[in-house]
Amino acid sequence: MSEEQDELNFGEPSERSRPLILLADDDPEIRRLLTTFFEDQDCDLIEASDGALALENIILHRPNLVILDVMMPELNGWQICKYVKSRDGFESVGIIMLTAIGPVNNEMTSPLFGADDYIDKPFDFEELEFKVRKVLSERKGPQVG
Repeated sequence: MSEEQDELNFGEPSERSRPLILLADDDPEIRRLLTTFFEDQDCDLIEASDGALALENIILHRPNLVILDVMMPELNGWQICKYVKSRDGFESVGIIMLTAIGPVNNEMTSPLFGADDYIDKPFDFEELEFKVRKVLSERKGPQVG
């Protein structure tokens, strides 16, 4: 985690007025695309470039939503998702898997690990926005603007 992210205090998930979204992908271009998209939304962002940083950010900040790549160094997205979904205190964390493993594999695998939804790469921003709003609504967290 960067020093800047370590100093941030996002508050308790239930007290936030804006959703906190973690963008976890080892591809800097995907993170840049996602960051650019979410800059126009009313939300706070944190990023992780590998699985270990993603899990650390989830534990420290309990984001309202994680956009989680499957294939990352250190820990893969399935390991992170399974860990988060099996722990008390993380019920409010929504997870959308973002991966290029294919729609059939995504559809079959995402529910097995407890993901709330999935998006196939390459992704469509309208589909991304719809799924983000849906998962945040299901988790009863603050909505993106």
